[in-house]
Amino acid sequence: MSFLRSLYDWTVSKADHPHAAGWLGTISFLESAVFPIPPDALLIPMTIANRRKAWIYALVCSVCSVLGGIAGYLIGLLFFDLVGQAILSFYGLVEDFYYFAEQYNTYGAWIVFIAGVTPIPYKLATIASGATHLDLGVFIAASVASRTIRYFAVAGLLYWTGPAIRQFVETRMELAFTLFVAVLVGGAVALHYVV
Repeated sequence: MSFLRSLYDWTVSKADHPHAAGWLGTISFLESAVFPIPPDALLIPMTIANRRKAWIYALVCSVCSVLGGIAGYLIGLLFFDLVGQAILSFYGLVEDFYYFAEQYNTYGAWIVFIAGVTPIPYKLATIASGATHLDLGVFIAASVASRTIRYFAVAGLLYWTGPAIRQFVETRMELAFTLFVAVLVGGAVALHYVV
């Protein structure tokens, strides 16, 4: 896994880069509407490398993710037939979308919140919220709550475990990566059985 080690080393080297937070914000924004890689892929090594900026990184992720979520909402609201459908098809989420759309009348805020704190693709909830005309205020409130909880929990865990977690990640790179992937895949499998 030399590629994984190189990617980790590169990311850690960017933690003090003047544009590190900009890259983190960009990925957080894009992931909420169209991008497949979660910002945790940058947030985790950046926080491990520079614990004193943990809360700034969490804030950047939270704010940019909510703004990206609003972009996803607008895709669903204004461009679902043109863009939203294509994005959902690309990720194989069309059937999931239609199930979610049926549930939005009753559970919209909870669906957004759950998608915001779990590995369930948040972009599914953002696009579905717009396409089903979930109240924008409800959507934003659920997004702010869930994304803030998620990213501040990750940053807090890394802040308080600091050197120990860094040593674990750096000495057991393959295991750490496998655990991260397992959480993402587990979330997708859980989504399949829950819905």
